[in-house]
Amino acid sequence: MKIFKFGGASINSADRFINTGSIIESFKGEKILIVISAMGKTTNALEEIAHLFFEKKKEEALNQFSELKNNHTGLIKKLSNQHLIQAENQLKDFFTEIEWLLNDSPIRKFDYYYDQIVCCGELLSSAILYHHLLERKINCTWLDVRDIIRTDNNFRDGSIDWAYTESRIIESVSPLFKNHDIVITQGFIGATDENESTTLGREGSDYTAAIFANLMNAESVTIWKDVDAVMSADPKKYPDASILHALSFTEVIEMAYYGAQVIHPKTIKPLQNKNIPLLVKSFLNKELEGTIISKNANKNLPPIIVHKSNQVLIKFKSKDFSFVEDKPIQQLHEIFNEIKIKPNLSQHTAISLLCCFDEHAEKINQLASLAENIFDVEVERNLTLLTIRHYNKEIVETLSCDKQMLLEQKTIDTIQMIMR
Repeated sequence: MKIFKFGGASINSADRFINTGSIIESFKGEKILIVISAMGKTTNALEEIAHLFFEKKKEEALNQFSELKNNHTGLIKKLSNQHLIQAENQLKDFFTEIEWLLNDSPIRKFDYYYDQIVCCGELLSSAILYHHLLERKINCTWLDVRDIIRTDNNFRDGSIDWAYTESRIIESVSPLFKNHDIVITQGFIGATDENESTTLGREGSDYTAAIFANLMNAESVTIWKDVDAVMSADPKKYPDASILHALSFTEVIEMAYYGAQVIHPKTIKPLQNKNIPLLVKSFLNKELEGTIISKNANKNLPPIIVHKSNQVLIKFKSKDFSFVEDKPIQQLHEIFNEIKIKPNLSQHTAISLLCCFDEHAEKINQLASLAENIFDVEVERNLTLLTIRHYNKEIVETLSCDKQMLLEQKTIDTIQMIMR
C-alpha cells in the first residue's frame, strides 16, 4: 500500500483536478491512500473569513464564504455529471457546517474558530476529487479524517494521540482496502475527543501523509508538487541550481532546519522511524525521476543554498558590562517563548548576544521593547541570511562578493552568513 499526497497547486482548477485524476488512474490496481490539501488560495480565503467572524463582521464573513461556495460549486459542475447531485449534497453539508458557525457569535479564543472554519477547505477539495474519480469509474471511497486522527485541544497546532489514531486506522481504514483500491482523505486536520476540528500546524498535510504511512506500514509516500524535484537552491534566485535526485532523511532535516522550503522535519520523523522512503514527484510530468528521500547516506552532494532575505539582527548588550550568561539569557528566552519568536541564528560574546530573526514587525518591536528592561538593544533590518550546506571556498567567495559581512558561523558541513 502506498500513500500519495496532493497539494493545493495540483487541484487549483478543473484542468488540474483532471490531471490529478489521470495520475491516480495510471496506478490502476494498486492500493493507495490519497491525502488532499485545500485548493490553492482556499486556506487563505478561509483564514480571512475566520478573522472577519472573530471581529464580529458577520455579513462580510458570510459574503466571502458565499463566494468560496460558488467557486467550489462551479468546479464540481465541471467535473461531475452522473454523480453531480450526490456531489452537490456532500458539499452542501460542509457549507452548512460553516454557515451555522458564522451565524453565531464568538465566545471562545480565535484559534478554536480558526480550526473550525479553515478545516472546510480540505473537506471540500477531497470531496470534489472523490466524485471526479467516481466519474472516471475508479474504485474509490471517501473518508473524513476527523474520524481517524485524534489530537489534543491545542488548536492550530494539535498534537497527535498516536495510540488512539492507530486503533482507528486498524478498525476503520485498513478494512476499506478489501473492497476499494483508492481511499481519499484530508490532510492538515484532525479532531479532539469532543469531535471539535483541529489543524496540525505548518506543513500539516505532509505530516498527515506521514502519520498514515507510519501507522499503516506503507511501502512509500509520494508528495506530488509543481517542481521537477528537490533543488540545491531556489532556481528563481540561483539559476544554476541543480536537481537532487537522492537525499537522506538526515540531510532533509538539516536543510529544513536552516529554512529550506523542502519537507518539514515533523513529516520526516515518522517515516524515518519506519524506514519508509519519501518521493517528491512532479504532477506536471509524472515521468520525471523526482527525488527519493531515504535512510541512505548522501555522497558528493553539491553545495545546497538556503537564502533568507528580510532578516533582522538584534544585539542584546549587557547594560553594566557584566556577562550576559545565566539569568539574563534565561529571561530573554522567556520573552522569546512569550511572544512565540525563534532566532534563525544566535551567537554569544562576553557581554552581548546577537540573534537573527525573520522580519515580523509586530513581534520584533514587542521583543525589542520587552528586552530593553534587561539589555541595551540594537536592531538592524533588511539583511540576508545565507546558509550553505557542503560549502567550498569558491562558492562562499562568489556569494559573499560585494556584501558586508556582519556575522559568520561555520561547521565542517555548514556555513551561515548574515550580510547587508
